[in-house]
Amino acid sequence: MARKDLLKSVMDPAADKASDGGRTNYAMRGASKSMKVSIDSLAEDARRMMDGETIVEISPELIDSSFVSDRLGLDDEAFQELKASIEKAQQDTPVLLRPHPNTSGRFMVVFGHRRVRAAAELGRMVRAVVKPMDDVAHVLAQGHENTARADLSFIEKAVFARSLSEIGQPKDVIMSALTVDGTLLSRMMSVAQQIPRDIIDAVGPAKQIGRDRWEGFKKLMAAPENVKLAQQLVSEQSFVELQSDARFEHLLSKLSEKGRAVRNKTKRAAPEKRTWTANGGRIKGVVGKSGKAFSVSLTSTDASAFGDYLAENLDGLYQAFLSQKQEKTK
Repeated sequence: MARKDLLKSVMDPAADKASDGGRTNYAMRGASKSMKVSIDSLAEDARRMMDGETIVEISPELIDSSFVSDRLGLDDEAFQELKASIEKAQQDTPVLLRPHPNTSGRFMVVFGHRRVRAAAELGRMVRAVVKPMDDVAHVLAQGHENTARADLSFIEKAVFARSLSEIGQPKDVIMSALTVDGTLLSRMMSVAQQIPRDIIDAVGPAKQIGRDRWEGFKKLMAAPENVKLAQQLVSEQSFVELQSDARFEHLLSKLSEKGRAVRNKTKRAAPEKRTWTANGGRIKGVVGKSGKAFSVSLTSTDASAFGDYLAENLDGLYQAFLSQKQEKTK
């Protein structure tokens, strides 16, 4: 999706229907009128930006990051390629900034963090469009820019959604920012909430790992012992040296291996059982042994009466057992 189409799906119902099968038009359906005005203004600004209007140069020292992060770690290889491109030519695409909401004379990145970082490392000014906007418009622009680039992984989007929720952004805004429906948003939030953040940060963006595999990993995190093992594994130097996708695969493999071992141990430790029948089936029993435990379960016609008999004679039976045991040891 070209940047000139930024927010087009939010503003144009027909375009929204074409892109998602007509499921929803989130911002227009659920957001307030004031939010719509912000989106209208931002969409117009985006179109002007593509025409080269209001582009200025600003020192990276005056620019702060967005109030909500949408990335996990740094993709050093991709960043070095971007930096080399800017060094060789120039920063072709301007970033979008807003006047800092809390600090006069400073600016906040709406989107274009890596371009700002590259300019800072190269000692160059940042080519930018500066537009006043509120937090809702900021979130929508940031989310739609990332959707247009299609380079955020599932887990990055999930963490972004959780971060937006934690700072009080409503569900409609988050759905519109990520261009997802309520069902997918719920699944994203579930993954981001149930997997400890330190483990997610340690794995990183995992670009090739999709929703289904993260949901499988989430299920493993329901066991406290698996969380403890994962936290131990991510602290090992051999784990740190792996690429992000390989880190996920390593954790999943180790946790799955542990699960298989536990299941096999449980299977081996299953109680030993045998059946007993007497008097033509008038009494039946299942005798079970597991470790130091021993059980007898009686059924059929004489079960109740025979059970009472056993209970009344347990002392005598035990004394007989002890006598026989002493005889065997002589």
